[in-house]
Amino acid sequence: MNLLNGLKEEMKERPQGVFNPHLYRCRGYNASAAGYNSMIRADGIKAIFTDPEPYIYKNDLIVGSIRPYYVTQTEEESKMIAEYLSKYPERNFIQNTDHFAPDYFTAVNIGVPGLIAKIERSKAAHKNEKDKLIFLDAMETTLTALSDKLISYADKARSLIGTPGYDDGRLTLIAENCMALTKKAPQNFMQGLQLVWMIHNCFVSECRYAMAIGRIDMFLYPLYKKDIENGTLTDEFATELLANAFLKICERRYSGGDDVVNICIGGVDEEGNCSVNGLSYCVLHAVRNVNLPGPNLSARITPDCPDEFLDECLKVIGTGLGYPALMNDTVNMAALSSKGYDIKDVRNYCMVGCIENFITGKQPPWSDGRFDPIRYLEDILLNGDEKTLDGIGSMEEFMRLYERKLSKGVEDYVNSMRAASYVPDPENRTSPFLSCFCDFCIERGLDINMGGSKYPSVHGAALMGVGTVSDCLAAIEKVVFDTEYAKLSEIRAAMKDNFEGHEDLREACISAPKYGNNDEYVDKYAVWYTKTLSDMFDNYTTNDGGAVYTAMAANTSNIPAGKELGATPDGRLAGKPLSDAASPTYGCDKRGVTSTLLSVSKPDYSRCACGTVVNQKFTPAAFKDGKREKLLKLIRVYFDRGGQEIQINSTSREILIDAMAHPENYPSLVVRVSGFSAVFVTLCREVQEDILSRTQHETV
Repeated sequence: MNLLNGLKEEMKERPQGVFNPHLYRCRGYNASAAGYNSMIRADGIKAIFTDPEPYIYKNDLIVGSIRPYYVTQTEEESKMIAEYLSKYPERNFIQNTDHFAPDYFTAVNIGVPGLIAKIERSKAAHKNEKDKLIFLDAMETTLTALSDKLISYADKARSLIGTPGYDDGRLTLIAENCMALTKKAPQNFMQGLQLVWMIHNCFVSECRYAMAIGRIDMFLYPLYKKDIENGTLTDEFATELLANAFLKICERRYSGGDDVVNICIGGVDEEGNCSVNGLSYCVLHAVRNVNLPGPNLSARITPDCPDEFLDECLKVIGTGLGYPALMNDTVNMAALSSKGYDIKDVRNYCMVGCIENFITGKQPPWSDGRFDPIRYLEDILLNGDEKTLDGIGSMEEFMRLYERKLSKGVEDYVNSMRAASYVPDPENRTSPFLSCFCDFCIERGLDINMGGSKYPSVHGAALMGVGTVSDCLAAIEKVVFDTEYAKLSEIRAAMKDNFEGHEDLREACISAPKYGNNDEYVDKYAVWYTKTLSDMFDNYTTNDGGAVYTAMAANTSNIPAGKELGATPDGRLAGKPLSDAASPTYGCDKRGVTSTLLSVSKPDYSRCACGTVVNQKFTPAAFKDGKREKLLKLIRVYFDRGGQEIQINSTSREILIDAMAHPENYPSLVVRVSGFSAVFVTLCREVQEDILSRTQHETV
């Protein structure tokens, strides 16, 4: 902990300049003598990796910092960057550039020399295919640059020996580890972690965001186990090494925000057996010790995982961090299996970004977008004439009309997504370094986005407001068709007036059954919502033939989505947030957390291959010894019933209110926002209020 605290202090000093690796990239382009696009790109990547002088903190154990990429640039250099980036444009998020889980299993198993040897074998296999040979040369150039970067860090460590404030023994060990990784695969846990971290650092220096570390307790476990057994490693030191690396994820905040680096623990091995091990606990403890957003931890919970593991997860959540997010392995694997992936690949899934399920190292980077089903309900009510609306004679007839609107909306969404993700010149946007860490790219001699990966790309349609939609439909059924309290045209008039002058009607709408109370009257609409929209999106594919997943994970998009909408039939006023992700509308779940989770577990989330987010909030008292057992059992039952995910805030309402009033007193208060955690006082007021509005449970 002393080294970790020291590193935290060092990292408080902001670097000079702005984060701009493109300066080095374009210098590499400018100096390149290559005649082919992929090789020019490789030379740009090589310059990013090798031109900046390495930076080593005094308290470093695992080296690799993005500080060298904070630069000042001249006007002439700015012009050069603009020129070269126009000639060699990069893919964007919707075009599959980042949010990727690399194949660290192979990287750790065979090391950089082994990857280069794979390229040489592929060259021999494709000796008569010029385009593939060029791309393989580009891949090899980037891996050689990675090796050179390791050497430069070794040289830097040696050069610092004898410098006040540095520990000569640690510097020597850092230098030895970095040099060893240029010659063979990692031989111990520290070397394995160093290799993984340096690769991750390279991705960040390429300006890739939300690059997952993935199943670290699986791909580093053999080295950890060997070191533990031969007495050269303790759990305490393993935890310290992990924390040293994880803390540097937070360097990204110097660029204006935290990097959402998803780390996955738990789950099953490729034979389907529970894989929780000693390293899983070390990762949990390391994230707890770091106590900052950035390491976005996800825990795959199997039916037979030890209660001790789930309890340890709850202890970390109870510190206020809000993670790990707890993932139902049974539901997630069923959802991914339905897409036709090999079972061993399904068992090895992890998460990228916030909670998005991803086949580790075997498909192009992730993309997603926002789909607003509530808009099509609004369209029916606001754009239909009075005669047509009041001519709808039953709830069934209304639902058929709504489904037709949704079907057209889904078609329009997919067409828009395909247009946005289309790349007319993919050969001018290759990713030679990224492709080295995706299965089959080396063997095929192809880019990750041009047929190199085992599976095609996928896209996630993030569905907005299941709680809002369900509540609206239940209100229409109750107020219009059951009690005949009002006509659809009257609801339309009230919506247009934002319920001003229609207070009695609004009260009737609010009094209708609400999702989150284990009431079948309204819960059936959440079941319908999940099935219907998943069925519709299943009819479409991405441009390269991959699946279009559905997700119940809005992040904070429920807030801007609500701003764009007027009043809705559930009694919600214009501009107010929609319900968040898969959660009920905050404040409407009035019967306690058991009823809430009974409702939320009714939809078939094996249809949501992307994943879901269910936000819950408990007082800190629920995490104390003697009370966590009830929470643990609640989560077990929720998962047994089909719940896909749950994440929990454990900071009291009183503290949140005080932090909003006196932010200077809470510089390190971390909360779970949606699919990520953040320092509470850095969030905008609207997001803070959305978190504050979540129903807080005192007990289970």
